[in-house]
Amino acid sequence: MIYIVAAAAIGLWVWLLQVLRKAGLKFWRYLLGSCGLFIILMILVRPWLVLPLARLIAAIAGIFGKVSGFYQAYYRYGVIFIESAKGAITVNIDLECSGFIEISAFISLLSFYGIYNIPERIYVGVVGTLYTMLTNAFRIAVICTMIHFLGTDYYYLAHTVVGRIVFYVLQVVLYFFVFTKTHVLKMKTGDFGYNKKEEISANKEGDAS
Repeated sequence: MIYIVAAAAIGLWVWLLQVLRKAGLKFWRYLLGSCGLFIILMILVRPWLVLPLARLIAAIAGIFGKVSGFYQAYYRYGVIFIESAKGAITVNIDLECSGFIEISAFISLLSFYGIYNIPERIYVGVVGTLYTMLTNAFRIAVICTMIHFLGTDYYYLAHTVVGRIVFYVLQVVLYFFVFTKTHVLKMKTGDFGYNKKEEISANKEGDAS
């Protein structure tokens, strides 16, 4: 029953996207498409990818821990063990720490961003996903290093404040280059949001007047 409802909802979503496309309502199509794809990824894809992604993030972050000796990563379980002078703590890489939410949001926004064509979206999507994974692993490494030196009492500060600031600042950099900078550059070169036929027609009308 759940799969039938999900299939019906996806079918309705696709149909509405087609209606908005034919109506020329680009903003509403972008909004509906991005939000809908994000919900689909969170409901249907999340249960399958969170654990493998958590293991991969733990493995990447564990490279620095192995070299520095500050912490140990048990990537098969998505767990990092941190030992400090003031005790030890185990950090579990869950949904929030895996970066799946951020990756899903990025892919959803990019998939319906009209500035890029399909090959460009695939390329930028792959690069952006890899970048998000690396920055997330870097965030985990920062958190674990802080706990190693300051102690387990600083877990909340390291995880909730410092780690998030580091991660989201790096994400802002990604969004700037992928969305804002590209948008501005393509507008300057005249390669954004123009229908060539309408543009030619407008020029002819201007010449005639």
